[in-house]
Parts: sequence; structure tokens; C-alpha cells
Amino acid sequence: MSTRTGRATRTGQYLALAGYLVFLAFPFLWLISTAFKPARELGSLHPTWIPDHPTLDNFRQAFDEQPLLQAAANSALAAVSAGVICVAIATPMAYVMARHRSKLSAAATGWVVISQAFPFVLLIIPLFLVLKNLQLINSLAGLIMVYVVWSLPFALWMLVGYVRAVPAELEEAASVDGAGRLRTLVSVTAPLLAPGIVATALFAFITAWNEFFFALVLLKTPEKQTLPVVLTHFIGAEGAADLGPLAAAAFLATLPSLLLFAFIQRRITGGMLAGAVKS
Repeated sequence: MSTRTGRATRTGQYLALAGYLVFLAFPFLWLISTAFKPARELGSLHPTWIPDHPTLDNFRQAFDEQPLLQAAANSALAAVSAGVICVAIATPMAYVMARHRSKLSAAATGWVVISQAFPFVLLIIPLFLVLKNLQLINSLAGLIMVYVVWSLPFALWMLVGYVRAVPAELEEAASVDGAGRLRTLVSVTAPLLAPGIVATALFAFITAWNEFFFALVLLKTPEKQTLPVVLTHFIGAEGAADLGPLAAAAFLATLPSLLLFAFIQRRITGGMLAGAVKS
């Protein structure tokens, strides 16, 4: 009886997982289908999954209508910078919070979690005023600063968990062998934190790459706008979307995040397993 119950439970779990994957994949698959459809099929009353006459005209039109390459370069610069700076700041902070526990550390952790509940609208006015005083409005430097501040609490929370997962006994053993604090951090702790650092940097990158609201408010010059903002230019004043080019541009904007995650996720898993063996 227990064997049948276990099989039924696993079958239900697999079915639920398959349904969830279909739910997640549907918008992306429909986006791909729309990107390759000619204008006649886009206006059809009987839409199909696979285009009858696939075309690249939507991609050509998207690049002709909007400066997608410049916007992608702006997004890449903002996202990569935010990821690197965020990790550089969060890693030593997380180590201190994880290894030197106190009431102050607990309060800081609580504040990190609570700060994630603040809505964008609540923050945009003080952020705008601060950046205005620093003369960083309408600049990628100001936007990068905002992305770092916004991603830092969650990045710090993630890395604290990774640091706590590294046994303190390894550092103590290295200290007994004569290694100093810096040598211990570089040679012992840092390699085991590599999967966490990569995952945190990936989180900060994707957050900045997909972010729209801050970029819309802070960047006014078309040459400095990021990709999510430029995508809104395919929608007219009355809400009528140029559906084909919009789908093509949105598909291209989605690819970097997907490819980056697909390239890194195996290395994250391998690094975690390697760290577990070393422990």
C-alpha cells in the first residue's frame, strides 16, 4: 500500500512540475512564434503556434525603428557594473555578519529582509532628489548606483547563507597551520563561496537587465536609455502596439538572461558539489 501511495505521490509531483513548466514556457514560446510571423498572420482571427510563412522582417523593422544596439549596450553596462559592484560590497559584509554574530548583526539581517518589501514608488522620490543633488540624473552612473542599492540587501542576505554553510572549522584548521586571516579568506573560504558569489552576481545582473521603472524615471536622453525602456517605444500613444517588431525586440532582450543562466547554472551546481566534497 505504501509503495502505491509513494508512486501516486511522485506521479502527482511530476504532473504538477510539468504543468508549472508549461505555465512558465507558454509566454516565451508565444513570443517566439509572434516574432517570426508576418503582418498578415499577426492579424489573423485564427492564430497558430507555428508561423505558416516565417519571416525575419520583424527583426529588421525593429532595428530600423529603434536604437536597439545602443540600448542593449547601455543595459549591459548597467547590469554588469551593478553585478560586480554589488558582489564586491556584499561579500565582505556577509562574511562579517555570518562569522561575528551579535544583536547588531541580527538587526541588520532583519532590516535587509524588511527593506525588500518597500515599493518602488516609495523610493523613487528620495532617490531622485539624492541623485539630483549629486548631478547624476540622466546618467548611467546614477542608474548603476540605484541598481546597486536596490540589489544589495537581497545579495547580502543570499551571501550570508552561503558563508554560514562553510564550516568554520576549516578556517580554524588553516589558522592552526599558520595561515593568516587574509590567506585563510583567499585560499579556503573564497573558493567555497564561489558558487554563491556567481549566483549573487547573476541575480544582480538579471535584476538590472530587466529593470524598467527606475530607468524610465531617471534616464531622459534617448541615447542613454536601456533596453526595457526602448521596448515601450513600439507602443503608440493610444496603446496600439507594433506587435511584430515588439515581439522580435522583446525576444532579443530576453536572450542574454537565458543564455547567461544556461551557461552558468551548471558551473554553480558543480561548484557547490565541489565545495561539499572539500568540506
